[in-house]
Amino acid sequence: PARAPPGAQPCSPKFFGRDAMVCVCNATYCDTLDPLVLPAPGAFVRYESSKAGKRLERSEGTFQPGRDAPGLLLTVDAGVRFQRVKGFGGSLSDAAALNILGLSPPAQDHLLRSYFSESGIEYNLVRLPMGCSDFSVRPYTYDDVPHDYELEHFMLAEEDVKMKV
Repeated sequence: PARAPPGAQPCSPKFFGRDAMVCVCNATYCDTLDPLVLPAPGAFVRYESSKAGKRLERSEGTFQPGRDAPGLLLTVDAGVRFQRVKGFGGSLSDAAALNILGLSPPAQDHLLRSYFSESGIEYNLVRLPMGCSDFSVRPYTYDDVPHDYELEHFMLAEEDVKMKV
């Protein structure tokens, strides 16, 4: 399948009342962002979403030296690092897998590219719940045999094999 050309494409909104809105994505169209570019030193990029209709709206600004600027004060000391970011991603629950598998193959491809490709938001991590979660269609564990302390009956559930692995 062909990759979408770089450049932002606007959201195709669908409203569900009471400020609930989603962007429709299907086999032929999905909203996208401009390619991500690091800002110059001393500058920042902000992406903002709101109930008023903003969806990952990009804006740029510069950090002001000193403490006399009005509004929020954010102090960044680039010489001090507290943690290392390994990446960004989301959770692949049973519900997410069911919804992805319910799409046509072209729509599945389009959706996954919008999350994981360079023309999308470039996720590079996925979290998988162990056993069932509140996003599963049934309760299950990997060893439902009482007192099986040696885990002789441990096995992945059908949901894991069919939808996630």
